[in-house]
Amino acid sequence: QVQLEESGGGLVQPGGSLRLSCSASGGISATDPMGWYRQAPGKQREWVAQIDDANKTYYVASVRGRFTISRDNAGNTVYLQMNSLKPEDTAVYICNARQILPRVTDYWGQGTQVTVSS
Repeated sequence: QVQLEESGGGLVQPGGSLRLSCSASGGISATDPMGWYRQAPGKQREWVAQIDDANKTYYVASVRGRFTISRDNAGNTVYLQMNSLKPEDTAVYICNARQILPRVTDYWGQGTQVTVSS
């Protein structure tokens, strides 16, 4: 059974930085895409960033140039470096892993709170 564990959230002032981590166990391979979503109070879950099996990265327009997604060499830990944080980045950040084999299955972490406030 795949499990995802996030860490690294917290309270930061506008303009500050945070680094989120998500460790996968139980069957995620280095070729399975992993990414981050976020959900703010009263809003729908929003896709933020993804890294695929070729280490290509993709971002929602609102974070491009400020956030960087990366992956460790073993392929089972994904990071989200968040710089120049804004109050509108405040949300629960949720890790996602898409297991491709034996069938496409999405797995989700519990989420980690990021609050950007002065």
